[in-house]
Amino acid sequence: MTNQHQSAQTTVDSRGIDWEQAQRATRLLLESLGENPDREGLTETWQRRLPASLETLTEGQRETAKPDMRTFEAETDDLVIKTGIPVYSLCEHHMLPYHGTAHIGYRPDETVVGLSKLSRYVRWQSRRLTIQEGLTREIADGLAEEVHADGVVVELTATHLCEAMRGVETATETTTQATVGNITATDRQRFRAAIDNHE
Repeated sequence: MTNQHQSAQTTVDSRGIDWEQAQRATRLLLESLGENPDREGLTETWQRRLPASLETLTEGQRETAKPDMRTFEAETDDLVIKTGIPVYSLCEHHMLPYHGTAHIGYRPDETVVGLSKLSRYVRWQSRRLTIQEGLTREIADGLAEEVHADGVVVELTATHLCEAMRGVETATETTTQATVGNITATDRQRFRAAIDNHE
């Protein structure tokens, strides 16, 4: 860990961000755009709204915000598939949102996790500055560890506002996949069929 990183960490309060620094930075950003931070409509933006938004949108950086992934004894080792999980994250290159849908399949190794926890885990992982490829991998690796799965497959399809609102200004979809452990060809067929049925 660098000294610079250590210094930044010491200023983070119990809420997870340095509010005073976030307020100063937001005010400075507004001024750099030629705006008056003290005009009606913007005062609350730098004093409260944007810091509060950033606190929420970076919850994934904090272990304290991670959902309890308590597991239960599995009665089967068949693939468990959860489709249609909403994903909202921030592109680390432009700090603009990207959003889409994640699908998860995992093969239990003696234990399973509550189905709602899968959605909560994806939300927690996505609430940080990311790139889609990395987020997909982090979800797969993290779930494999959390639920002690024999295998995990994750597919994420998203639209990036950094592409839709700037650059080519076209709203396309990007799909990424990640696999950990033992996922068979039959598992992949079942996973694809479940996704197709969802769509």
